[in-house]
Amino acid sequence: MSPQRELARKLNLLLDVVVAEGNTPHTYKQIAAGLQARGLSLSRARWAYMITGDGPLVTDIDLLVGIGEFFRIPPEYLLGSDGDLPERVDSQLAFVKSLRAQRVVNFAARTLGDVSPETLRSITALLEEDMQGGAEPRPAQD
Repeated sequence: MSPQRELARKLNLLLDVVVAEGNTPHTYKQIAAGLQARGLSLSRARWAYMITGDGPLVTDIDLLVGIGEFFRIPPEYLLGSDGDLPERVDSQLAFVKSLRAQRVVNFAARTLGDVSPETLRSITALLEEDMQGGAEPRPAQD
């Protein structure tokens, strides 16, 4: 996986965890405002290629630290400067995401009580496949 895609994966996982914790998704405007309050700027285009992994690798340490602070995670997670810490943070975030997927399965089982077991197994398999594939890049939001 390219460094750009790895950064995109981590950023998308952070965005997913915000939702998994029961909050509304952060928009570009909220993230940019949070960074601006820290004296940093982030253009919509730069954010778009950061979360898709389709542009140059962002190596601006101040920006990456600011994004880490915005999401309240250790900046090393995005900087990759501490060998063990990124893996621990990544596994914790992946765990929160898996809890969310399990809640979706439980919700589907309760609300779709008349759905066949095969359909529920298919839903579960799709969610597990998504979990194993990692976070997919998401389109930029307003």
